[in-house]
Amino acid sequence: MSTNFLVSTLDRTLNWARSNSLWYVNVGVGCCADEVLETMGCRYDLERFGCVPQVNPKQADLLIVSGLISYKAAPHLREVYESMLSPKYVLAIGACASCGGAFGPDTSYSSVAGVDKIVPVDVYVPGCPPRPESIMNGLITLQEKICGYKRAHPKT
Repeated sequence: MSTNFLVSTLDRTLNWARSNSLWYVNVGVGCCADEVLETMGCRYDLERFGCVPQVNPKQADLLIVSGLISYKAAPHLREVYESMLSPKYVLAIGACASCGGAFGPDTSYSSVAGVDKIVPVDVYVPGCPPRPESIMNGLITLQEKICGYKRAHPKT
């Protein structure tokens, strides 16, 4: 007779399921989009995290923004975000999506200084362009955030 059983709350179970089945819409408008495509490839395989690309934003719960967003494209990005069902998460990949990068408002009048001016961002992935390993690290950070885990910081 086995006495092993699993005890959990419904909320923790749902968060675990949400974090391991992130269906995403990719808005790739710059060189960082190539790195996202490389992360989707067979070497890094983004699908092992449960990430499946979607065409329709109504079926996705993760918005991946990689690249520079102009003021002309900002309302369309906001519309894609608004059409996603809740809960919805945003992953900003690269320096252009995070703060405007080299084409920020100091050098260009037509670029938005970060996606967080348009939609709320959950995780930022730094780099210009970031490596696929850092994109996967950003995805793991998002999964931990969804589950409510906190990373242990080493004592200094």
